[in-house]
Amino acid sequence: MASTNRFDAIVIGSGVSGGFAAKELTEKGLRVLMLDRGIMVEHGEGYAYDGKPAYEVPARNQMPPGLMESDYFIAKHGYVSPSNRAFYNDDRLNPYAFDEGSKFYWIRPAAVGGKSLIWGRWSFRWSPADFEANKRDGVDGDWPIRYDDLAPWYSYVEKYIGVSGSRENLPYLPDSEFQPPMPMNVAEKWLKQRLETQFPGRKLIHTRLSNMTEDKPEQNRTKCQFRNQCANGCSFGAYFSTQAVTLPAARATGRLTLRSDAVVTNLEYDAAKKRVTGVRFIDAKTGQAEVVNAGLVFLCASAMGSNQILLNSRPAGSGRSHFDASGTLGKYVMDHIFRVSIDGDIPGMEEFIEYGRRPGGVYIPRFRNIGGDEGVGFKRGYGYQGSARRDPASPVGFGASMKQGMRKYSGWKFGMGAFGECLPYEDNHVSLHPDKVDRFGVPLMRFDVRFRENELRMMADARTQGEAMLRAAGLMNVSSTEDEHVPGDAIHEMGGARMGADPRSSVLNKWSQAHDASNLFVTDGAQMASVSCVNPSLTFMALTARAADHAVKQLRSG
Repeated sequence: MASTNRFDAIVIGSGVSGGFAAKELTEKGLRVLMLDRGIMVEHGEGYAYDGKPAYEVPARNQMPPGLMESDYFIAKHGYVSPSNRAFYNDDRLNPYAFDEGSKFYWIRPAAVGGKSLIWGRWSFRWSPADFEANKRDGVDGDWPIRYDDLAPWYSYVEKYIGVSGSRENLPYLPDSEFQPPMPMNVAEKWLKQRLETQFPGRKLIHTRLSNMTEDKPEQNRTKCQFRNQCANGCSFGAYFSTQAVTLPAARATGRLTLRSDAVVTNLEYDAAKKRVTGVRFIDAKTGQAEVVNAGLVFLCASAMGSNQILLNSRPAGSGRSHFDASGTLGKYVMDHIFRVSIDGDIPGMEEFIEYGRRPGGVYIPRFRNIGGDEGVGFKRGYGYQGSARRDPASPVGFGASMKQGMRKYSGWKFGMGAFGECLPYEDNHVSLHPDKVDRFGVPLMRFDVRFRENELRMMADARTQGEAMLRAAGLMNVSSTEDEHVPGDAIHEMGGARMGADPRSSVLNKWSQAHDASNLFVTDGAQMASVSCVNPSLTFMALTARAADHAVKQLRSG
C-alpha cells in the first residue's frame, strides 16, 4: 500500500460540490488531488449520445427489462436510459443493503462529474425563512448560519455558472443573479394570468435553471440550444457541469491532479491532534490500495457517499467513527417528497405550436405556512414544477396516412408535480451493515429513512390545492395521481453530518468544518440541517465556495 504526500489538499468527489472545491482551492494556489470513484468522462468527447435521436440509441433509448433486473434495478423508477447509462452506478457491481431497513432509492452516478452530469439543473436560492425554520418550529437542529451569511456566495456562484430566470421580488424565494429567462409558451402565459387572478398571493414564474440563455465565451460555453437532451451530456456547455465549467478552470491553474476509478474507503485520523492524516482509496481497475496525505481534505462524495466514508472511518475494532463525538453522524437524513402530479387540458389556442424543446418550464413557489402557522395541519411547505405542452397526435396505419397523422398535434395540456419539505427526524438514519461488504471491502449502506405524517399531510394538501388551482384557472379534465413516496427518489437526499453551533449535537460547524477534525470540510448534502422545499444544488455550491475561502484563510494564517 503506497503512501504519498505531494498535495496541499484532497477533494473527494467531483460533482457540483467537489468540482467547485477543486476550482476554488486551485485558484487560491493549492496543489489539489481530486479523487472520484467513477469512470473518466471528458467534456464533449465523453458524451456518446449527445444530440443523437432515439433511433440512433440502442433499444431506441428504452432500458431493456433484463438489464434492469440484473444490473440497474433503480432504472425501474426512471432516470437511467441507454443514452446515459454510462453515467450511472451499476447496482449489481456496487450494491447497498436495499432489502434491509426501510425502502430507499439510492440513485448514484458512476462517472467523474457525478450528479452534475445528470441533475435537473433547477437552481433556487433558499430564503431567510429556510435557515430559520428549525428554530422557529422548535425542530431539533438550528442552522448556525443565516441567509445573509450565504447571500454573497450565492451571487458569486450564480455569476460564474450562469442561471436563467426572472426577477420576482418574492421574500420566500429570493432572486438570483439572472441571465434572461427562457420564455413561457403561449399556454403558460394564459395560465399565469388566470391563476394569479384567481389566487392572489400565489405566483406562476419562469423556471430558474443553470441552462444559460447567453453565451459565456470566457468559459468556452454556448447558450442553450433548446434540445432538451441534457441528461446525455451537453457539448455546448450550456448547462453547469463539472466537465464544462469547474474542471477546466481547475486544470487551467496547473495545480490539479485528477484520479478517476479511485474508491475512497475511509479517512485516517490522528486522535491526539484531531486531524485527518490521510485518505485511503482503492484503484477500481487494479485493486491496489493507496493512502494519500494532505493538510486539507474536502469531502464531497454526495450526501450518502460522504456518510458512508465518515462512518467507515473508525478505530480498529470500534463501531464508532472518529467524527462522531456528538452521536449524530448518520442521523437526520432527509429527502424531498414529490410523487404527487396534477394534469389538465387547456382549452383553445390550437392554432399555436411550440417549436424547440425547452429544458424547463414554470414554477409555482411555496405559498403554505408563509409568515406563520396557517392551521393547515403540517409544518413547512411545497412548490410545483410544471409545463404546458402539445404532444404529437398518435399516428395510425402506414405510409401516407401515418405521415399525415404525425403532422398533427393534440390540444394543449398542463402538468405539474409537487416538491415538499421533509422534516429532520433523529431516527431517520443510515448505518453500515454489520456483515455485508462490497467488492472493495467497504460495509454496505443500510437505510432506515421514512416519510412521516407531516410529509404525507403536506402531499395530500398539495394534491387538493393543485386540482383547485387548475380548475379555477379554467382547465378541463383535471386529474391527479399520488404514487408511493420513497426517500431517495427525488435524488435530493441530505443530512447525516449536519452543521450546528454545538459540537454535542452536530458533526460540522458553521464553516462546514468537522468539529472533530479541523482540516476536514464536508460541503455536499451531508451537511444540511434542513432541506427547504426547493432544489438544493445551488446552495451546495455556495456553501462549498464559502468553506473553501475560509479554509484557505485558515491555512495562510497558520
